[in-house]
Amino acid sequence: MMSGMLNSEMRPWTAPEITRTNEPYVGEERPMLEGWLDWHRQTLLFKCAGLTSEQLKERAVEPSTLSLLGLVRHMADVERSWFRRRAAGEEIGLMYSSEENPDGDFDDLDTADAEADLATFLEECELARLAAADLPLDHTFVSRRGDQMSLRWVYLHMIEEYARHNGHADLLRERIDGVTGA
Repeated sequence: MMSGMLNSEMRPWTAPEITRTNEPYVGEERPMLEGWLDWHRQTLLFKCAGLTSEQLKERAVEPSTLSLLGLVRHMADVERSWFRRRAAGEEIGLMYSSEENPDGDFDDLDTADAEADLATFLEECELARLAAADLPLDHTFVSRRGDQMSLRWVYLHMIEEYARHNGHADLLRERIDGVTGA
């Protein structure tokens, strides 16, 4: 089977449909933060649902280099960076970007495999959940710049980061195929 193809009829791969789970309306702080973060993770995937690899790679709002696949790759690296590298102290590198190519998540799409990149995003979200699961919200670590930061801050920052990028995803999706909505 060729990468990006589903079956012997050679239909192009499309991003799977997703059913989002509503964010919690009441509850303790940790489940509220986790629920809102999961809702935003699902929203990014919702914006990709039903699109082909080529559509996900499309830079639909010129002159910006943003694409839906670039956002997925970026957020996979962000999940990895904040939860695993920083909060949990895992010694792992980034996947798509580097010091030499800080925008590799957005720029290096010519040979990108959208199906694999969406699977990587889902895996990084799960690994982020696992990395944070046993850490209290007051757990602290030192940032790259030497600032003391808490896991609570990471959750809030991630919710903000997704909210901003999901706004970008709204515009990209509408330009690609006219689909609008939450």
